[in-house]
Amino acid sequence: MSETLRIAVVGAGPAGIYAADILKKEVAARGGDVLIDLFEHLPAPYGLVRYGVAPDHPRITGIIRALREVLESGVVRLFGNVRFGEDIALDDLQRHYHGVIFATGATKDAPLDIPGIDLPGSYGAADVVSWYDGHPDVPREWPLEAKEIAVIGNGNVALDVARVLVKHPEDLLPTEVPPNVYQGLKASPVTDVHVFGRRGPLGVKFTPLELRELGELRDVDMIVHDEDFGVDPNEEQQKQNKQILVISRTLEQWRTREVGQASRRLHLHFWSKPDAVLGDGRVEALRVERTRPTDDGTGLEGTGELREFPVQAVYRAVGYFSSPVPGVPFDELRGVIPNEAGRVMDGHRPLPGVYATGWIKRGPVGLIGHTKSDAKETIEQLLADDNSRWEPQPYEADAVPALLAERGVAWTDIAGWIRLDEHEMGLGEPEGRARIKVVPRDEMIRVSRRE
Repeated sequence: MSETLRIAVVGAGPAGIYAADILKKEVAARGGDVLIDLFEHLPAPYGLVRYGVAPDHPRITGIIRALREVLESGVVRLFGNVRFGEDIALDDLQRHYHGVIFATGATKDAPLDIPGIDLPGSYGAADVVSWYDGHPDVPREWPLEAKEIAVIGNGNVALDVARVLVKHPEDLLPTEVPPNVYQGLKASPVTDVHVFGRRGPLGVKFTPLELRELGELRDVDMIVHDEDFGVDPNEEQQKQNKQILVISRTLEQWRTREVGQASRRLHLHFWSKPDAVLGDGRVEALRVERTRPTDDGTGLEGTGELREFPVQAVYRAVGYFSSPVPGVPFDELRGVIPNEAGRVMDGHRPLPGVYATGWIKRGPVGLIGHTKSDAKETIEQLLADDNSRWEPQPYEADAVPALLAERGVAWTDIAGWIRLDEHEMGLGEPEGRARIKVVPRDEMIRVSRRE
């Protein structure tokens, strides 16, 4: 590997940064050199770690520390605030790199095809997550007018949304919650949040930690229903899994708790499949069908029993979905770039020099650990493809910055991100907070670029 390998990575979330780190280490182990440029459409890196995790989750600080070490390694350049397909395109990358890795993730809500899902007052969870995480591209105001709210889904995002909506906003103040989000939540009249899952209490997709956090909420009663337990004939077998066992014990404790003293309530409903969102002009209720295990215990079936819950807002948290990448094949059904082990496929043939990793590669499943192993698989394919890479023009360090400047792109770099990071921490310090997140995109750019 005599010539310095030049690779573009589109997306500076965990998937893109881990891919850059693994590529750097693998090339070094083979005695070669590599230059990696990260392109990110937001002015700040970290993707869903910054904009997809509830602000009261301090455990992500360790992940951010690891990601920052990669960015500051001296091998990676960051071009933030650069929109792929608008500010820079695939043919631009072909002129300057030997290949590209797409790590654009999944930021849209997966659809839920039931009657009434588009009524005013019905929302996707990804949108409200972006709002309470201070994403610069969503409105800064959010309609919080409902006293009773339904959240559809039994994954971590569903519990995050339910927790943030029902939590007393004063308890969010020690976190990095943006001021406009705090004010919005403070004005919310919410008293009850209902979470609906179509499986039983041991078939959930959230983690024990997410569940336990619900039970620690101040002045919020946790309500579960006896009829949801003892239904599944495979319960004892499921409890062989340690995570499921912890979840089972937590829920059993809540069954014996005294309730009725708190000013807010969080209800968990299992064996409840959403059937329709009801309302005359806006959301007034959610109708669900009770489910049960099939006779062989391997699936679910509807019972025909329908129930209605009066709510004034519905949030669907049934998964994320990726957006197409301009100039690259896209599977509209699965919401991924079609690929084989990370090699992007155009029909039955691989696209030379084009790769994918993370959720845009495999769909929105798995945690950070999966992202690392996923990136390693993609890097193995890239390094094996010596004879099918692009043939870029001779390297010039200033070529890409000059191209972006010519197009009037106000890009941000790693030094700019460090400035923004320190600025946010400085805003939080007088209030005893880790940081106060800067929300407007133009202000993020101004601070990053010292303008």
